[in-house]
Amino acid sequence: MSDQKTPIMQKILVVDDDKYTRTLLDGIFRDGPASAQFACDVAEARSLFAANDFNLIIMDQRLPDGNGLDLLREMRAERPQQVAILITGYADVHDAVRAVREGLFDYLTKPFDNIEELEAVTEKALELDRAYREINSLRESLLSGDDVPIHIGHSAAMLALQNKINQVAPLDVTVLIEGESGTGKELAARSIFARSPRSKERFLEVNCGALSEQLLESTLFGYEKGAFTGATKTTPGYLEEADGGTLFLDEITDMSPKLQSSLLRVLQEHTFTRLGSAQASSSDFRLLCATNKRLSDEVKAGNFREDLFYRINVVALELLPLRERVEDIVPLAVHFLEHFNSKFSKEVGPLTPEALHLLERFPWPGNVRQLQHTIERVVALHAGGPVSSVDLDDISEELIDDETVDGAVISYQKERETFERDYLARLLEKAEGNVSEAARLSGIPRQNLYVRMKRWGMS
Repeated sequence: MSDQKTPIMQKILVVDDDKYTRTLLDGIFRDGPASAQFACDVAEARSLFAANDFNLIIMDQRLPDGNGLDLLREMRAERPQQVAILITGYADVHDAVRAVREGLFDYLTKPFDNIEELEAVTEKALELDRAYREINSLRESLLSGDDVPIHIGHSAAMLALQNKINQVAPLDVTVLIEGESGTGKELAARSIFARSPRSKERFLEVNCGALSEQLLESTLFGYEKGAFTGATKTTPGYLEEADGGTLFLDEITDMSPKLQSSLLRVLQEHTFTRLGSAQASSSDFRLLCATNKRLSDEVKAGNFREDLFYRINVVALELLPLRERVEDIVPLAVHFLEHFNSKFSKEVGPLTPEALHLLERFPWPGNVRQLQHTIERVVALHAGGPVSSVDLDDISEELIDDETVDGAVISYQKERETFERDYLARLLEKAEGNVSEAARLSGIPRQNLYVRMKRWGMS
């Protein structure tokens, strides 16, 4: 019997009095990952909404007994995280654009000239709903008193990492964590500690690259009074204080050859000596190490002791860069948006399809930490007041300092117009002038693409 969980079928509510539209959407969703229920008017939609938890609502703006946009506002007042798409006629686009700024996920115009665009927007909306639910589930587990660091994401790499952490955490072995800066190596170390038998004891962390050799040595080994200038009292080191608990050495490749030799001796003999003392002491601690470099390469380059490498590389964890696990970007962005809204007492969001598209396309050289800081700045600088969406421009403005070419910082303000004009020209050439195809290739909703084309006299 397979122990894999059966995917939960997502549910979509379609509210439209037009039979052709209902038939079209029924054909699209029938064999997909989501099931659809249909309502023809406001009354029927209210009834279905009250009885079901829908992942997505697709609502026509003009209904026989009311205004679909008003109904969506009513529904989202009851369920603020409800993801919804408005179907509108060209004459109603102004209202739809305003609704998106207020928090509606997106809008589509009738008639549907491009079914692929409809499918793409729907898929992205369901992805946003999944992210909301994942974050809510993790938040509930924290509120239940489970004081364990959480890993956000559902990519194959992240699920494999979580599984390996769960396997190795109960085992009292040394773990080496490798990954680029900003990938979450400290979080992985704390997750191992929190799930280990030593979780009730101390977790001590030292960044080997942030301290001089002398300061790192005294921090780890401790010292006797008078051992060196400024040693005014006997002070225990982290090796001693971590007895029974866990010691995390971050950026261990920055440790000097002398201290590498000293650490190797500690791991071999299970004893250490304070600076200025001749008496050896013992300490029972678990060692976790991390580096933003590939340690085997540092050994080959002669920068790290091979014998120490084998001592600490009992179990290895590799944290992939964010650009190699794109599926985790949306859940992480939603998590950070919720977190900083709470921190700053704001109601910024949701992220529009264009913003999500940019987040997924950006290479994130600073990984999760860079994404976190980007969303933090977006929320901090976003205007207060009612719920307001985070659009493409909000995100791109915050990436000014992170976008580099040949080592020089590009001013987004100066380059933006040139980039957009040239990009649209290349896009339309690639699509052979077909606007619907250009919208599909770029991920920009067709109506928004028209607006940008009109700005540069391309329509």
